[in-house]
Amino acid sequence: MLTRLGMAVRTYVIRSPWTRVYGIARTLIALGTLGTLAASATTSLFTPAQGVPDAPYCSGVTRAALFCVIPADRLEWGRWVAIVILVVTASGWRPRWTALPHWWVTVSVSTTMTIPDGGDQIAANLALLILPIALSDPRVWHWAPPADGGLVDATRLGRSLIAWSAGLVIRLQVAGIYFQACVAKLSHDEWANGTALYYWLSDPLFGAPAWLQPVLHPVLMSSLGVLLLTWVPLVIEFALVLGLVARRPVRPYLLLSGILLHAGIGAMMGLWSFAFAMFGALVLYLWPLDETTAGLVVLTSRLRRSPSARSAADASPLPESSGALVRRSA
Repeated sequence: MLTRLGMAVRTYVIRSPWTRVYGIARTLIALGTLGTLAASATTSLFTPAQGVPDAPYCSGVTRAALFCVIPADRLEWGRWVAIVILVVTASGWRPRWTALPHWWVTVSVSTTMTIPDGGDQIAANLALLILPIALSDPRVWHWAPPADGGLVDATRLGRSLIAWSAGLVIRLQVAGIYFQACVAKLSHDEWANGTALYYWLSDPLFGAPAWLQPVLHPVLMSSLGVLLLTWVPLVIEFALVLGLVARRPVRPYLLLSGILLHAGIGAMMGLWSFAFAMFGALVLYLWPLDETTAGLVVLTSRLRRSPSARSAADASPLPESSGALVRRSA
């Protein structure tokens, strides 16, 4: 039994995790943090708040954060250093070199600013969990196709196993995020009775922007419209939890629904840094790392293919060369 398990693991990790898929996720996560820093003045990011010390908050391990290692009167310099690091990270150049600086910036943003949001914290967590993949990536650009036709040679099986293990931990983390998001909402009466989005979207501070009001106002005035706006996100979040055990043919549909959900949140509530962090999380969660096609080609092709064609493709064996690599590694 253990022998069969070991062979199954080897057959799995023979597929390269260093593809454009995780590169797309890294770029999306970096763009979310980049948008926050590029579109916000330093005085807004570190504005004084009542009842708490002045930001940046530097205590314990956060003393090593970017905005804590520079003088307090040079925070604008730190913001531009962070922007440069994020631009290079998003470009995909040298993931092995940019992985740690990317994580450093995201942690600095999420721990030292006056009011970080959930997207900043998720970006910091994902940048940490993605380190085993990025630090072992041998490519110059994370947009480059994987070497050796997407198969890992015997000398790199150990690194591949570590990278795939990190991918599994990321999937567990993202599933946990959606489970908590769904279940925690149901503990509030407004979410349970289907009226929560009426209050959120009608709020003058957190509500929908003016350009969306003419479209949303008739919906918010309808009981059915309010119910759908409130409960459909809960249904999608719960469906995304099940993505942890969903077969590959189902995942593109879940990925598309998750992207639409967070795009809607971004448009209606202005939470675009959160949206981009979750776009990256969804890619890592639902887009198999061993896909070798760039862009949205994989998603659209899977959506267009017939169920029988998808089943046949998913059941297809590994190339014969992969078996030889497994035997050599034994």
